Amino acid sequence: MEELVIRDADVVDGSGTDAYRADVVVDGGRIVSIVKEAAAAGCQRPKARRELDAEGLVLAPGFIDMHAHSDLALLRDPDHSAKAAQGVTLEVIGQDGLSYAPVDDRTLGEVRRAIAGWNGPGDDVDFDWRSVGEYLDRLDRGIAVNAAYLIPQGTVRALAVGWDDREATEAELEHMRRLVAEGMEQGAVGMSSGLTYTPGMYAKDAELTELCRVVASYGGYYCPHHRSYGAGALQAYEEMVELTREADCPLHLAHATMNFGVNKGKAPELLTLLDGALAAGADITLDTYPYTPGCTTLVALLPSWASEGGPDQIMKRLADDDTAERIRHHMEEIGSDGSHGVPMEWETIEISGTGDPALAEYVGRTVLDSARLRGETPWKVARHLLLADRLAPTILQHVGHEENVRAIMRHRVHTGGSDGILQGAKPHPRAYGTFPHYLGHYVRELGVLPLEECVAHLTSRPAARLRLPDRGLVREGYRADLVLFDPATVAAGSTYENPRVLPTGIPHVLVDGRFVMEDGRRTDVLAGRSVRRVPR
Repeated sequence: MEELVIRDADVVDGSGTDAYRADVVVDGGRIVSIVKEAAAAGCQRPKARRELDAEGLVLAPGFIDMHAHSDLALLRDPDHSAKAAQGVTLEVIGQDGLSYAPVDDRTLGEVRRAIAGWNGPGDDVDFDWRSVGEYLDRLDRGIAVNAAYLIPQGTVRALAVGWDDREATEAELEHMRRLVAEGMEQGAVGMSSGLTYTPGMYAKDAELTELCRVVASYGGYYCPHHRSYGAGALQAYEEMVELTREADCPLHLAHATMNFGVNKGKAPELLTLLDGALAAGADITLDTYPYTPGCTTLVALLPSWASEGGPDQIMKRLADDDTAERIRHHMEEIGSDGSHGVPMEWETIEISGTGDPALAEYVGRTVLDSARLRGETPWKVARHLLLADRLAPTILQHVGHEENVRAIMRHRVHTGGSDGILQGAKPHPRAYGTFPHYLGHYVRELGVLPLEECVAHLTSRPAARLRLPDRGLVREGYRADLVLFDPATVAAGSTYENPRVLPTGIPHVLVDGRFVMEDGRRTDVLAGRSVRRVPR
């Protein structure tokens, strides 16, 4: 007898088609049968050792978070309710060009410092890996949800070239090609870049094109955080479209937003650009989070020249008064590349977390508000935080536009991604609320997307991008990564004031046929594993 039958569920199967009533039988980690309208037809109901009454609940494929920053959280926090409680059953990590494999001892230390604001310093993690394959093997010891990995181009460049702003030599470029090939062979699904973050931003298009050719040869995709989301956003999107066309590489645009005042109402221009490329045969997808503020680290706003050489050199430049004044001038009067070419608007920069608890008084306030309280300039406050907290502060950037968010999420190649940073005293609520916020706010309350269409955005579309042949749909033979939610009550609990509140209306989540959430509570099940690239 099979393990589980989910009885009388309203199945929204991920295809975008209408929901239907069915009994769904799970055994051995897979969906073994789907009996539609069993009760109404008066036919024999399937039986199993356990029955779950799903009356009034939607059964959908587990949600796929196409842009996650859980690289260390999956290892240090077996509970990981931030994602499991949302119905997320697969996260794509290694984002924005910076993560922890492939590395050597030098690079690992540098990367840990550079992205401490994203993932914490990692003092509580045993870094017993160096290669992509070894990192994936570490995940396979058991994690809360599944995870796929993107090779981080910035980390690859740090390993082969260093943190200097210069072109790679031919030998260094060949080293990077080899590192990318090895990572793809070991199971990565593609490559990410952070082209406003050092050292990835120092790569010219020709270098990126060569690496994308390697990715494409293994059936992977390129996921860039491109060179500007502000003053040069449209040109930056066009650059990525052209680059991947030249490399013949599929493109997935990370957190594809149109932010800052210069881009208010300009989402249609982005979508026109993408529609033209798609009509010409390009393979393009994108992800977004359903909120207007962005989230990153404070140090990321510095001009690229100030970040050359890595974290130690940044600290030296900030400590030098003359150099610090040059940094301020670029940020406040010119608009640095780190802040997307837009002169700093300190009233939009809210400190969301610090590494040092002694600096907690800054959290939850904008830099401008803290400056006014202290009778100081905003730059003095920002500089002090960077130095005192050794580059660790995280920020919210209140620079988005609701009309752009809605327009982009309606597009046919859109998928969901939280871009969730789990660090800090007041992280962005998207880390805990992205997927129920789509379902509750944008589907039920606003009607921006029909339920069936929204579920497809969060399930089958990302599974297709990841080339996963047995995930993303409720189908016989598919893996039993499933979520059950109440469409009348599902909602994000997280807010800007209380960002770590779990969602409501998602009682059950299964990974590999095992309950990781049951009756709204996290179980002790660690059914997640690495999801590796499917060979061509």
